[in-house]
Amino acid sequence: MSEFFDPYNADRPLMMKCSCGRDHTVAEHEAEQASAAQATKTLRERSETAEFEAYSNEFIEATLMKALFPQDAVRRRFLRAVGKGTAMAAISSLLPVASLQAMAQDKKGALEKTNLKIGFIPITCATPLIMAKPLGFYEKQGLNVDVIKTAGWALIRDKMINKEYDATHFLSPMPLAISMGAGSNAVPMNVATIQNTNGQAITLHNKHKDKRDPKQWKGFKFGVPFEYSMHNFLLRYYLAEAGINPDTDVQIRVVPPPEMVANLRAGNIDGYLGPDPFNQRAVFDEIGFLHVLTKDLWNGHPCCAFGTSTEFIQQNPNTFAALYRAVLTAAAMARQPKNRELIAKVISPQAYLNQPETVVAQVLTGRFADGLGNVQTVPDRADFDPMPWQSMAVWMLTQMQRWGYVKGDVNYNQIAERVFLITDARKHMKDLGMPFEAGPGYKKHTIMGKEFDPAKAAAYAKSFAISKA
Repeated sequence: MSEFFDPYNADRPLMMKCSCGRDHTVAEHEAEQASAAQATKTLRERSETAEFEAYSNEFIEATLMKALFPQDAVRRRFLRAVGKGTAMAAISSLLPVASLQAMAQDKKGALEKTNLKIGFIPITCATPLIMAKPLGFYEKQGLNVDVIKTAGWALIRDKMINKEYDATHFLSPMPLAISMGAGSNAVPMNVATIQNTNGQAITLHNKHKDKRDPKQWKGFKFGVPFEYSMHNFLLRYYLAEAGINPDTDVQIRVVPPPEMVANLRAGNIDGYLGPDPFNQRAVFDEIGFLHVLTKDLWNGHPCCAFGTSTEFIQQNPNTFAALYRAVLTAAAMARQPKNRELIAKVISPQAYLNQPETVVAQVLTGRFADGLGNVQTVPDRADFDPMPWQSMAVWMLTQMQRWGYVKGDVNYNQIAERVFLITDARKHMKDLGMPFEAGPGYKKHTIMGKEFDPAKAAAYAKSFAISKA
């Protein structure tokens, strides 16, 4: 392993574990906190630049031009003749453009609720939701948000059903399951955005480096974070494609993400399909290796989501819109590679992920050790495309059906359109000047080399050689 990725120092003195739970000195802890604070300051400054405000300025300018020159041809000739800068300078001498632009920054509609609790699991999938707190994106929308680290997904589900959380970090299949009453009482939930795409891996214990073919995995014990997770569905899909029945040939256990590395170390599991940073943490701790990134199974697959209950949206539409703006702004910043190292500094400390910055940076930048002696460069190992495609929801529903989590016929499109709010996402992305794909909420996806057509979902669900008996 190269020095850059080596977490150990032979000359390092023996030390007590820090109060934050990590193995470093008090001085190192304080230096890390200072580094995170400086990174937060830098990212805040970036967020306040013109690129995050330009959408309203451009909107005002375009509206004024259309009002003064209603005919497109006349307006275009005028702009070609004098140039945009000269035109706006002339208009500004007659109209208070700056005041109008400032007014455009004002948020529409009084907020019904300003003090909010948002749950999250300490994984990199929640990056936009987490970073929106220290970077002040919630505050800018008039919201006082507590982001609350939560022990596991069942607790997230229960706190949302019991209305203890206003909104939350979800595994993207969870709102579908909760809305349908699969595994819990039925309570309508909605996905506002996808929090991250890709960002998972299959990690195996180092003792299995000679078993890279999944056909050799009979008898293995695997961890996944929750039944209703892309981790579970992708692991099952991968195993079944190799001829391994995930219900009879292996054991799949629910293991909270923060406990995955410890269980791998103890030999309780042979591997896991889990979220980062815990795949990379197993490499960092020299316990496991990355067998495959899930982006190599389905590039661009959804992982986690940001959402809330349908009731909350109905009762607090302006607050929900403000949340939308905050999380989408964070996602836009997280998508830019130039910000990834700073974001790693911001979200690594105890209050959020409580992981070594090196580990988080390797995940977010996509330059990482794989535990097999290689340093890989995969810039889109994790990405933060917020678009909640309804076709993704349909695929999740086919897998719930395939593995017996839901019984009988499923109205795929009806459920997908009720839960995944792609129209709302596009509206808010447009308002924020963010790029997005237009068209219907359904598109085809390629999964392990095979095309999934959401228009043929029922036939697809019945097409697998291995499924729940």
